Amino acid sequence: MNASSWPIRILTVDDHPLLRAGIEALISSQADMAVVAECSNGRDAIQQFRAHRPDVTLMDLQMPGMGGTDAIIAIRNEFPDARIIVLTTYAGDVQALRAIQAGARGYLLKDAVQEELLDTIRAVHAGKKTLSSAVSREIAEHATEDALTKGETDVLRLIAEGKANKHIADQLSISEETVKSRVKNILSKLAADDRTHAAMIGLKRGIIGL
Repeated sequence: MNASSWPIRILTVDDHPLLRAGIEALISSQADMAVVAECSNGRDAIQQFRAHRPDVTLMDLQMPGMGGTDAIIAIRNEFPDARIIVLTTYAGDVQALRAIQAGARGYLLKDAVQEELLDTIRAVHAGKKTLSSAVSREIAEHATEDALTKGETDVLRLIAEGKANKHIADQLSISEETVKSRVKNILSKLAADDRTHAAMIGLKRGIIGL
């Protein structure tokens, strides 16, 4: 067997065993691919990557312990050539950009696994970058908008937790007037009708997570 005929060696990282099993079943039907390891969180992903040095890693983002983005950063710091595809249920533009900036070379939604996963694996293994069409649309839609500052994001996260301005001010060690100013900016930047709407937008776009 020459180098060009070696199967693409794949590491699957996801905290849902049924999804991992479904991916392995799909990949096992392909002569040019093989799952060499799987795990359920970011910390284990780093260890499994070190042990197996996969050609392509499929990485979920929302997992217990260490999430996918932090794992991507850690793996890429140690192995700069690592080729990682995010596989997630979230199409949010901010979350996708965060993963891409961390070093992901592909971003695919889980509802497109059957149609797009195999081609995405081959493309990323060949050195290409690929985004699902839904994510590309989200990024393009918000590309010209002002991003929330870290302070505004902190306030939005606490709004989503149901905190009132006084509690937000106490928790962030800022004045209530500063909180009100940041809330005003958040509503404007997100084109939100009210605090609840802003929290929903923040979660949908991946600006914040619960």
